[in-house]
Amino acid sequence: MSRFQVVSGKGGTGKTTVAAALALALAAEGKRTLLVEVEGRQGIAQLFDSDALPYEERKLAVAPGGGEVYALAIDAERALLDYLQMFYKLGGAGRALKKLGAIDFATTIAPGVRDVLLTGKACEAVRRKDKQGRFVYDHVVMDAPPTGRITRFLNVNDEVAGLARIGPIHNQAQAVMRVLKSPQTAVHLVTLLEEMPVQETADGIAELRAAELPVGRVIVNMVRPHVLDEDALRTAAGGRRKEIAKTLTRAGVTGSAALVRPLVEQAAEHAERVGLEREQRAVLAGLGLPTAELPLVGDGMDLAALHDLAVELRKQGAAEERDV
Repeated sequence: MSRFQVVSGKGGTGKTTVAAALALALAAEGKRTLLVEVEGRQGIAQLFDSDALPYEERKLAVAPGGGEVYALAIDAERALLDYLQMFYKLGGAGRALKKLGAIDFATTIAPGVRDVLLTGKACEAVRRKDKQGRFVYDHVVMDAPPTGRITRFLNVNDEVAGLARIGPIHNQAQAVMRVLKSPQTAVHLVTLLEEMPVQETADGIAELRAAELPVGRVIVNMVRPHVLDEDALRTAAGGRRKEIAKTLTRAGVTGSAALVRPLVEQAAEHAERVGLEREQRAVLAGLGLPTAELPLVGDGMDLAALHDLAVELRKQGAAEERDV
């Protein structure tokens, strides 16, 4: 199992929810997982009904078997101050730069710097070891930017390493890319069984592969149940009103004629949706990646629902332990 799990997806597919459920799934059986947020939306805190995450690693939940989920909202300005202290020992000078606005300039104006800091901080957590030489976290899960910019976000350190040929910046960028392009990392893409998210997923996978970044799974989220069997679907798709009316009459349903039209319309819509979902499943199958499916949660997302989704991910092998 890769130790660094990056979760991306088209907006609206529920990638933050999937990242949180995956962190819980990976933390089961005594494991320790860090869930990282990089977009400043505090979506993780909302899911776990927690206060806004500070720039520090905070325990959010306990998984089955005693495992723990920690979370961190990476702030680019604070990450840059850490970076300046780590490599240049600036200390107070770094804080002075912040007061002068130089830190804000670097993280909001300078191209790519923000992404370098965010990926660098996450990879530091992946590599971090305790005094006994053991990894502090068994897994790190990143709630990453959307599919449309995930490749550039992860690959920015390659560009930086090429621009800075020597020195600590070059070395740090190379160290980050060694993690991101190794079997330690897997980039998962979240989608819905709809044409646009599936197409964006296919495009994202192609871009990741072209950049030689390791693609993990496709996770299909918010899958709605099929309420009709195959025979009923064929009947609904054919709109056979007379057959339906006769069936209702035989079943003793009074006023069956008035019920037929809305029933047929709803059944036909359901049959059409099932057909479209099958088409999108075929597209996803053609991508040659393992997939997992998570059900639509109809009563709102809370910690109990997240645990249920984590169980589903474990059942489908998305959190299996394997040698890297």
